[in-house]
Amino acid sequence: MTTTTEARTRSGRLMLNKVPEVTIWFWVIKILCTTVGESFADWINMKLGVGLVNTAWIFTAIFVVVLAVQLRLKRYVPFPYWLTVVVVSVTGTLYTDILTDQLNVPLWISSAVFSVLLAVVFGVWWLRERTLSIHSVTTLSRESFYWLTVLVTFALGTATGDWTLELTGWSPGVSVLLPLGLIAAITALWRFGANPVLSFWLAYILTRPLGANIGDWFASPKVAQGPGEPTGIALGTFTTSLIFLGLILATVVYLTVTRSDVTETHEATHAAHATGDPRKERTALAGFGVLAVATAGLLVWANGQPHVGPAPETDNTSAVQMAPGQAVKKFPPAKVAALKTLASTSLKDARSGNATGAHAAAQSLRDLWDADQGSLQPLDQTGWTSIDAQMDKVLKTFGIDHSNPPMSPAQQENELTALLTDMG
Repeated sequence: MTTTTEARTRSGRLMLNKVPEVTIWFWVIKILCTTVGESFADWINMKLGVGLVNTAWIFTAIFVVVLAVQLRLKRYVPFPYWLTVVVVSVTGTLYTDILTDQLNVPLWISSAVFSVLLAVVFGVWWLRERTLSIHSVTTLSRESFYWLTVLVTFALGTATGDWTLELTGWSPGVSVLLPLGLIAAITALWRFGANPVLSFWLAYILTRPLGANIGDWFASPKVAQGPGEPTGIALGTFTTSLIFLGLILATVVYLTVTRSDVTETHEATHAAHATGDPRKERTALAGFGVLAVATAGLLVWANGQPHVGPAPETDNTSAVQMAPGQAVKKFPPAKVAALKTLASTSLKDARSGNATGAHAAAQSLRDLWDADQGSLQPLDQTGWTSIDAQMDKVLKTFGIDHSNPPMSPAQQENELTALLTDMG
C-alpha cells in the first residue's frame, strides 16, 4: 500500500481503516470463523457440560475483552480482528440459542426481532455517518456500529438458519446448499451491478448459517435422516473445532505476512468504483426481490413435504427395558459420569423447588446426550436405545423437545430417578 491517510474522529482519535479488504480471503476466513464458533461453543456447552447460559456468560466476558483490545488499535491487524469475529460469532449464536432453548421463544419471532433490530442499527448508523460501507471504518463511532451490526447479524443468521431447518427438516448436508446457493446468486447480482454495500451485508448474514451448517455436517454422526439425504461426517465437535481453528490460524498467519487484505482508506483503494450504474442497481434490486420470493417459495414447498421427526423414534424405543446399569456397561465411564452429574443436578434442583435450575440442567443433559450419540450408539445400540427412551421421558416432563407444558416436580423427580437407576 502506498497511502497512509488518516481520519480524525470527533473525539480527536486518529485511525486507519479498521477492517480488511473484502477479498476471497475475507469470505473464506469468515466462514471458517463461523464454523469453529458454532462447533467450539457446542463442545464447551455439551461435551464439557458447562451449560448454555454459563457458556454465554463466559463468551460475553471474552467478547468484552477482545473487543476492547480491537477498539484500541488504530489500524486493521489480522489476529485481533479475526479473533473478535470468532468470539462474536459464538456470542451472537448463544444469545439466539438462549432465547430458543431457555426462554422457548419461537424461531420465527427471534428472526423477526433480530431483523427489526438490524434495520434499526443500520438506520442509526446511516443517519449518523451517512455511510454503511466497511471500506471507510475510520472512526471509533463507525467501528462501534460495525461490531454491533456484526453481533446482530450473527444472532439473526442463527435464528433464520435454525428456523429454516425447523421448517424443512433437511439434513446437515442438504442444509449447506441453500445459503451457499443464495450467496452465489448475490455474488452474481453484485457482479452485474448491484449496490455493493447491500450485497456485502446480505452475503455477510448468510455466511453464518452456511458456516454453522458446515460445522454440523462435519460433526454430526453418519446417520441419514431420509432416503438419499447426505449423512454427517462424524468428526465430532472437538475434532471439527481443531480442524477449523488450524485453518483459521494458517490463514491469519498468511494474511499477516502478505498484508494482502490491508486497505488504508476507502478513498485510496476504491475511488475508481465510488459510483455505479443506477439502472443496473435498480435491476439488481429487483433481482434481490425475485430471489427472496423464490427462497420463500422453496421453504414453503419444503415445509409441506414429509418430515422425519422424533416421534417415531420415541415410539420404537419406549418398549426397550434393561437391568439397572446394564445399558451403559459398554459406554466410557467418564461420559456416563458426566451424564449422571447433570441428571443428579436436575433432580436436586427439582426437589429443592428450583424449577429454573432443574430445567437448565435437563437441557444441558439433553445437549450432552445428543452430542454423544455418534460415539455411544455404535458401542451398544440396544443400550443406547434403552437410555434414549428414558431420556425422552425426562425431557417430556420438562417440556423440552415436546409441545406439552412442563409437568409437576414430582413427575420430573420420578423420571430423573428412573434415568439415574438405568445408568447405575
